[in-house]
Amino acid sequence: MEMVSLIPAGKEDLQTIWRMQVEAFSELLRKYRDYETSPGAESLEKIVARYEQPGSYYYFIASGNENVGVVRVVDRKDGSGKRISPIWIMPEYRNKGYAQAAITAVEQLHGPGHWCLDTILQETGNLHLYEKMGYHLTGKTKKINERMDIIYFEKVLENKPPEDAPEADS
Repeated sequence: MEMVSLIPAGKEDLQTIWRMQVEAFSELLRKYRDYETSPGAESLEKIVARYEQPGSYYYFIASGNENVGVVRVVDRKDGSGKRISPIWIMPEYRNKGYAQAAITAVEQLHGPGHWCLDTILQETGNLHLYEKMGYHLTGKTKKINERMDIIYFEKVLENKPPEDAPEADS
């Protein structure tokens, strides 16, 4: 798995995030023609509104000096679930393990609890990634149009002791 750093994004970064998002999702927007819900069709104002929501955290996914993608986490820190939405890797950096490393990093950063995310049913690479990361289908599906459906995943991340911690005596 590739090594990544999560760099917290500030309000001054939202224009860059928006440009990256539109580019990263443009192929899926063309393929599925989902102009209502696709991140590739969102306005800068929508990104700003998400950023300003309580418990919303945007991070650049960095490898070395390159921003290879972005992930947003919703974590209200009140015991409610945590959500990854959206996450993307720029086209030239895909299939190199960055998404997997970024998911692991945000889970470590935001800690144990109930995590959820969603993706396009027809994008089998995404399904494989999320299943490999321990996410399970919830059974909920939403038809967006005749070309695509959204499916929902969840995962309960337990608070585990460090691997080198001594075992408790019984």
